Amino acid sequence: MIDLQRDGAIFTLTMNAGENRWNTTFVRAFAEVLDEIEGSEGPAAVVTTSANEKFFSNGLDLDWIRDNDAGADHPGGDRAAFGAEFMNVMSRIITLSVPTVAAINGHGFGAGFMTAMCHDVRLMREDRGFVCANEMQLGMLIPPPELALFKHKLPANVFFETVQLARRWTGPAAQAAGIVQQTASAENLLDVARARAEELAPLGANRKIYKAQKESLFGENAAINEVHGAAWMLRNSDKYRH
Repeated sequence: MIDLQRDGAIFTLTMNAGENRWNTTFVRAFAEVLDEIEGSEGPAAVVTTSANEKFFSNGLDLDWIRDNDAGADHPGGDRAAFGAEFMNVMSRIITLSVPTVAAINGHGFGAGFMTAMCHDVRLMREDRGFVCANEMQLGMLIPPPELALFKHKLPANVFFETVQLARRWTGPAAQAAGIVQQTASAENLLDVARARAEELAPLGANRKIYKAQKESLFGENAAINEVHGAAWMLRNSDKYRH
């Protein structure tokens, strides 16, 4: 379901569950891999990709969610546990203690797009595939934590087009909009992503600091969410010392 390989400083996390739809079973498999990464030592970075050439991740497992007969013994797992566990895994990705690179080699819809946006750097296939927050098309509201993620990561106009108008972004359009940092051919995408990860891996040598900075950006009382402006914070810098 989730394959993790390490080559030197680079972890390659490959989702290999077909369309990589998110259910509780998939969430728990992903969490186990994050445990392994966080338990490692030394300079490191993670590249996340998919074994499926068409889908990076096709979002929520809608058939499982809509199956009224699905119990805790369903292959998709316990639906009652899904929401909290899924959001927790997303929070772990966005604050992971090593650099993360998403190599989006196929469609990334809904929860799959959210997964990519939780990474530090995103690369996308240039010739095929879309990323899209498609909740509006599915008749679903985007939860406030997910909206906050997109708001932090996207320019204002791109944010609105993404979450309200459900725009499907191709690789080149996503790069121009600032959603992804780079595009590459299908054949070269993983190599380019690994090369970028190699550049970033030294930042993961001090796991505590790398994670703490992410918490300052995205965690409780994050600096970018402060009610006071930068000038006030500078005048009262003693209140912000670590």
